[in-house]
Amino acid sequence: MKNNRFVLNSFMLIKVLAVSSIFAFSGVASAQEADVNKKQAEQAAPEVAAEMPAETPLVKPAGDLPPMMSIEYIKQFCGAWNADELMTKGLADSEWIDNDGDKGFKIIQLYRNDCPDSPHVEMQFERQNNKAMCVYAGKVENPELDRSADYEMYADTNRWVEIGNGDYGPMKAMMFGRLKFKGPKIEAMGNMGPFKNFLLLFGHFPSDPTVCP
Repeated sequence: MKNNRFVLNSFMLIKVLAVSSIFAFSGVASAQEADVNKKQAEQAAPEVAAEMPAETPLVKPAGDLPPMMSIEYIKQFCGAWNADELMTKGLADSEWIDNDGDKGFKIIQLYRNDCPDSPHVEMQFERQNNKAMCVYAGKVENPELDRSADYEMYADTNRWVEIGNGDYGPMKAMMFGRLKFKGPKIEAMGNMGPFKNFLLLFGHFPSDPTVCP
């Protein structure tokens, strides 16, 4: 009887030890597997990070923006002008583009009135494929303007900002003296729609209005 009990107890002890060994082995295996997974994740992390594009800031810091009405700033305008049908088609249909003083292109020069020492910028336009297309934007190439065909437009910086934001249109801007220009005024009055779209470009491109060009 004692022998049977001894055998039974020995059998139970062996069983407990076997189960414990299985759990211990499983724990070691799980830990080893976790270590492997961790190392693999760490090795893969730089590759994943490299594939992910850097986050682009929504607004560029002011120091990275071109000064308003600088050459760098105005160079952006041709593409936006040429993508606007009201300006390209409208100013061709009204024959605005054809009043060029027989030089083959029309000119608009621009500047900020409160930056008197800054160079002006110039845009040039030609009729191409029955559209009034912008063909140049940059430094002034034509110091002498034909006042019967070309435009010189200027305003204080805060007015350019307001106009670009659409706070008021060109008619109000001119009537209240917030936007001044020299050139064919009757022609301008007959093209207020395209003129308004043009002025809104000054709110389309971010710039730094706190420094003069």
